[in-house]
Amino acid sequence: MVKSSIVEKADHPNLSLNLNIRGMKPSATVASNENSDKLIAQGRKIYKLGLGQSPFPVPECVVQALRDNAHQKDYLPVKGLTPLRETLAKRYKDKFGVPYTKEDVLVGPGSKELMFLLQLTFYGDIIIPTPSWVSYAPQARIIGRQIQFLATSYASGWKITAKKLETLCEFDPTRPRVVILNYPSNPTGGTYSPKELKSIAEVARRYKVLILSDEIYGRIHHDAKHKSIIPYYPEGSIYSGGLSKWCGAGGWRLGFFIFPPGLRHLTDAMASVASETYTSTSAPIQHAAISAFNPNDELTEYLTDVRRILKKLGRDISRRLRRAGARLEDPKGGFYLFPSFRKYRPALAKKGIKTSEELCSAILKKTGVAVLPGVEFGRTPKELTMRLAYVNFDGAQALAAARKAKKRLLTTKDLAGPCRETYEAIERLAGFFESL
Repeated sequence: MVKSSIVEKADHPNLSLNLNIRGMKPSATVASNENSDKLIAQGRKIYKLGLGQSPFPVPECVVQALRDNAHQKDYLPVKGLTPLRETLAKRYKDKFGVPYTKEDVLVGPGSKELMFLLQLTFYGDIIIPTPSWVSYAPQARIIGRQIQFLATSYASGWKITAKKLETLCEFDPTRPRVVILNYPSNPTGGTYSPKELKSIAEVARRYKVLILSDEIYGRIHHDAKHKSIIPYYPEGSIYSGGLSKWCGAGGWRLGFFIFPPGLRHLTDAMASVASETYTSTSAPIQHAAISAFNPNDELTEYLTDVRRILKKLGRDISRRLRRAGARLEDPKGGFYLFPSFRKYRPALAKKGIKTSEELCSAILKKTGVAVLPGVEFGRTPKELTMRLAYVNFDGAQALAAARKAKKRLLTTKDLAGPCRETYEAIERLAGFFESL
């Protein structure tokens, strides 16, 4: 038996971390959630507006499908369960008019993992509009890809323009590039119009730019009017979707990519890498997911009510924050807001608060409201922006309230009970600034 004193004195192996990940912090959204949980365990009242997790229960028909398939235990094909891939190929072939087949579909343990595999497999620059979701850039850095950020502004609705993309591409016209386009947006809640998407598609086609069209929030466009870039650039756009946001099943970890038929070599290359990493996605969940992508009355009603709730709550919040001096627009989809509080820069500077990180830290300390600073989404530290994920409410109770209201417009009174904590959090946040 080795004595503990000998172990303590022994020289350990010289462990050198990959230089691409040395100094890398955990994902900001995950870290915020874990920090909030620690503070709650210490007895503090914390309003968790950091992690963007759908508050709604998984639809019962999908849950029942999982129960029915709990016995499924075999390894499935690397690309995914064949009937599921056939279902997805047909759904999006009918939607976009692109001749997809099951061979163009790749199912993975969350779209996040598939994005990582794409960046690993594709050799070229990663173009990321900012503000952007917190994991795009860290994934590229882990792999060692060159990142080019395309900064947007409040004036542009936090969206890139075709002109900006063309300016970047003109510098080296034949350079391989992939643009990550996320809409409705995490973190802003905004989205692109068909005209904007068509213009971006024309530039991408001219320079042979690959587009990763991250439409994970597309099905919860608040007015059910989500438009995709796929019909404007079908040969060069990869569709990214999943179960996490519209179906309330983040923890199920199921995402998918649908590739242009002409990019089969990329699909197959990603599948080869997948075979050497995660092998295949959970069998019961893949079987259950078929029911999620086959429309029925229960899913239609569920999505209609989810959209109604998110639309009303998002507008209530954005209007309250505007009264408190924030710059932001009403969200168009998803469950995020990205307000700017630059109006308060002088007053905050007097308190020693000059960056978005310092601002969010002060808000948490004084109000108990946990939000994420804009710097985590690719913005400059001194830009006083933050992201709010307005999902800290009881989704089941909110659905019940929406169903009780039937088809009429929801009111603040309808949501006051199930969304009480969210309204309280926003009042505390608004009060923080109004007291400056």
